[in-house]
Amino acid sequence: MSTKPSIPKGTRDFNPLETARRNYIFDTIKQVFELHGFSAIETPAMENLSTLLGKYGDEGDKLLFRILNSGDFLSNVDKSLLGNGNSQALSSQITEKGLRYDLTVPFARFVAQHQHELTFPFKRFQIQPVWRADRPQKGRYREFYQCDADVIGSDSLFNEFEILQLINEVFTALNIPTTVHINNRKLLMGITELLGCAESFMAITTAIDKLDKAGREVVQSELIKLGLSLNTTDTLFELLELKPNNDKIKELEVHLQYSEIGRQGISEIKELLEYAEGNITNCKIVLDTSLARGLGYYTGAIFEVKANKANMGSICGGGRYDNLTGVFGLQGVSGVGISFGADRIFDLMCQWNLFPENIGKNVEIMFVNFGKTESIAAISLINELRGAGISAMLYPDLAKMKKQLQYAVQNQIEIVALMGEDEIANGIVSLKNLTTGLQENIPKLELIDFLKCRM
Repeated sequence: MSTKPSIPKGTRDFNPLETARRNYIFDTIKQVFELHGFSAIETPAMENLSTLLGKYGDEGDKLLFRILNSGDFLSNVDKSLLGNGNSQALSSQITEKGLRYDLTVPFARFVAQHQHELTFPFKRFQIQPVWRADRPQKGRYREFYQCDADVIGSDSLFNEFEILQLINEVFTALNIPTTVHINNRKLLMGITELLGCAESFMAITTAIDKLDKAGREVVQSELIKLGLSLNTTDTLFELLELKPNNDKIKELEVHLQYSEIGRQGISEIKELLEYAEGNITNCKIVLDTSLARGLGYYTGAIFEVKANKANMGSICGGGRYDNLTGVFGLQGVSGVGISFGADRIFDLMCQWNLFPENIGKNVEIMFVNFGKTESIAAISLINELRGAGISAMLYPDLAKMKKQLQYAVQNQIEIVALMGEDEIANGIVSLKNLTTGLQENIPKLELIDFLKCRM
């Protein structure tokens, strides 16, 4: 008995309509990227683990999909590891490569490796899948697409503003109302300095990053385990929950007046908001001091975008990283980038019915198959239509008319062409509109102009 075919949890198949809708998202994002002067690159699906490990923090490293070495991968393993249950030590000896976790770290590797071929500042975009060994749940997949844009080789805060422009223009084009949450890791460093726990900054931001999903009690418990007192965590939450923007900045300026890095973070936020005022018109921007973004490479401004009134996590995120290329030998090169989560955007647009109605309509006109002689005449006309940029097809089988028309309906083909003996003899094509039921005869020489007028 054969088993029913299946795919791994956290992955998905996409039918033709779904694929067309996803391509609509990719094309929309790509057009915005290109309008801003970003150039496309691609990197391999797998990278050396030495490239990936240590860039995402301990939590991220655990979510890397590792690839077994080729051949007899156990031949050179320390045999004592096979029976002692130390899977982490064993893994390091039998895996040298892994599937990429995101597009940013491979991009940093790309920049360092190809630095002499690039002109800085370098603006790149990349639309490719990534993989994470996460627990699948609603809106969270193990294989998903990211649409990234980065500017590297420039410290200017204008680049952060351009990231906000990308966000604004993409979600305006997709008709998704959004709120952009912004913060600055320097500001968070200043807060940990104020509370006397700067040495635990990375662990604290990793815990804070779970605030939305896990809630205050869970995060507070994690912080206490890190050595923070109950009073310290209470003060931390007070600073993380300040609102709204202007009052929040004034209060932070008072609290962080003796922290140099904290003051720098506030200054950068103020400058970014000045750029955005009057220029970012469709997305709401809020300063969210609880925004941490747990990835270890962020050093400055950070962003997260949420769809308004949607029961879903962020659909876009990014930030400034000051020396990610340094671990690959290229020191002192700062970058800032954004990543659009295409799969969550797709799910949201399906849920809200935001796709144009004509998506998935690939064929403008289908010719009914009346037999070999008629088909040869139809093929000649179909070639002319395609040459004029009109998508056309011939039903391949000599089947009953009802079956051929059902095929057209199921594939959203609105116009069906009937070219039997009489039509061929009279130099006409009989067109039937399957939506209206109207049928009319069009001279063969006028068919291209007729179809172009209705496209």
